[in-house]
Amino acid sequence: MANNRKKGITLLKILFSFVLLYFVFTKIQFREVWDILKGSNLGYLFIALLFFILSKVLSAFRLNLYIHQINIFLTQLSNLKLYLLGMFYNLFLPGGIGGDAYKGYVLKKKYEVKTKSVVSILVLDRLNGLLLIFVISCVLALFLDEGRLQLYRLLFGIAIVLSILVFWLFNKRFFSFVYPVFWKSLGFSALVQLAQLISVLFILKALDVEGNNIAYLFIFLISSIVSVLPLTIGGIGSREVVFYYGALWLGLDENTSVSISMLFFLITATVSLLGIIYHFRKPELEEIPA
Repeated sequence: MANNRKKGITLLKILFSFVLLYFVFTKIQFREVWDILKGSNLGYLFIALLFFILSKVLSAFRLNLYIHQINIFLTQLSNLKLYLLGMFYNLFLPGGIGGDAYKGYVLKKKYEVKTKSVVSILVLDRLNGLLLIFVISCVLALFLDEGRLQLYRLLFGIAIVLSILVFWLFNKRFFSFVYPVFWKSLGFSALVQLAQLISVLFILKALDVEGNNIAYLFIFLISSIVSVLPLTIGGIGSREVVFYYGALWLGLDENTSVSISMLFFLITATVSLLGIIYHFRKPELEEIPA
């Protein structure tokens, strides 16, 4: 029964992804988008790929900080292999076990830690990343040349301080066992988002986009928040919708905006597909020698 329910939810996600993509492509010129993609500079796209990989390596390092706090001292290499396998499961096997759930299952099975502890570090790791996306989005909003946003500059500044303060208190009050790595994990999250923003900047260069960089980066960050919502498969469709409406709102070219979204997804899928290696040959988890 539970398996049928999971399959049903997955089918709905796939259907919703296709509906969103269909909606977007009825609003833009697909041939123009295709021409934009074909004319992209492969050299710049390769650099964008490298920075995306760097962002995922840093993200894996952040997760390992949390894992160490529950007395599982995985080596960085073991953690990277497990993280890459999780990326593959999240994107290519949505009907099966999710990437985060699989990582939690492996850690609990091998090291017999409490389920609550494993779930806590996985959730906190996600929240940590989302917090920095929100913070950087607010920072970029301060520099956007958009009249309606300028009215709320003070609120954006308050939101930055308040969100960090609330998350700090939340960690200190309810998750004291991971509190020692709070600022270090936040620093890793900042580096993760910086690497991804640089990746998007090189996608912009690959498409020969001049100007409006802040606006495109702002849309990208908002799409990253939306894509986390468990409504579609790997954020497919939801990210494109955000890029489309973001372009309309900020006076950008919709075709170019959607092209950026598609290229970023292709880069994500390319890296995630590498995790198939560890699907067939499960990684051996090794700990740092005492």
